[in-house]
Amino acid sequence: MATTIASFDSGHEAMIHDAQLDYYGKRLATCSSDRTIKIFEVAGDTQTFVAQLKGHDGPVWQVAWAHPKFGNLLASCGYDRKVIIWKEGAQHQWSKVYEYAEHESSVNSLAWAPWEYGLILAAASSDGAVSVHTRRPDDTWDIKNFHAHAIGCNAISWSPATHPGTLTNAQLGASSTLPPKRFVTGGCDNNIRIWKCIEAENRWVEEDRLEGHKDWVRDVAWAPNIGMPSQTIASCSEDRTVVIWTQEAEGSSWMHKTLPLSAPVWRVSWSITGNILAASCGDNKVYLYKETLEGNWELISAMNEAGVLQTEAASPVEVK
Repeated sequence: MATTIASFDSGHEAMIHDAQLDYYGKRLATCSSDRTIKIFEVAGDTQTFVAQLKGHDGPVWQVAWAHPKFGNLLASCGYDRKVIIWKEGAQHQWSKVYEYAEHESSVNSLAWAPWEYGLILAAASSDGAVSVHTRRPDDTWDIKNFHAHAIGCNAISWSPATHPGTLTNAQLGASSTLPPKRFVTGGCDNNIRIWKCIEAENRWVEEDRLEGHKDWVRDVAWAPNIGMPSQTIASCSEDRTVVIWTQEAEGSSWMHKTLPLSAPVWRVSWSITGNILAASCGDNKVYLYKETLEGNWELISAMNEAGVLQTEAASPVEVK
């Protein structure tokens, strides 16, 4: 069975690199090699262009919406080494409120921290560094920049602000304290690294290093946690695999399962409940996987570049 998904003309003059819906799913931001960001209002099957943001001097790789608690804020990063934060004042009137251009090479990925930690943005660059931007109470920004990967850093994703196991541990569920800030990065050294913030020293340290890929890691995604005892991270690589990493209890070793695909895999993304994983592949298809009761990952659907969704088993290779 195949279903056609709606598509529309974005008006971009070059390749689109990212598209992100806001918290409510009412606005869509896209970015492109044409150096622009476009914002659309979304209502059902209708998309209405409302704004174009210009401020980058090269291809724009990613965009990310902040939590609405902080207002209408959108972050972007690009080949021009810039991290930019945009703010909407009057309706559809956007302005640049922050710019960071101290990376030495392309900024490839960025992600906002969970809102519970405050307004914090992390960015990963081809210079191998990660920069963490924290807004202070006086609206200035504290910046921490540290080396994360040899050769370059391609992707970054924050851990949830939820203690694992709150569903099964009443004491954890009643706790008002947040877990330490953590995020995961993927790099050109084929590694995934987990970083933890040491609050007392205001610095970031490497907590774990996950080795399993044989080529550049292109994306990482830390799964949302609704209180289960385990934590899960997905990574993808030019080695044509997606790897699912699972830590059953805090402090235990990370175990992994590998999903082989037929082409390099560029992006991975979790559903809001963390039980479905989307993988964007170099064969111009997006694959959706779901974990079975036995702990295996099965393909549940695939969508091609024409927007045709196949709901029958359609794996290019057997998933093991």
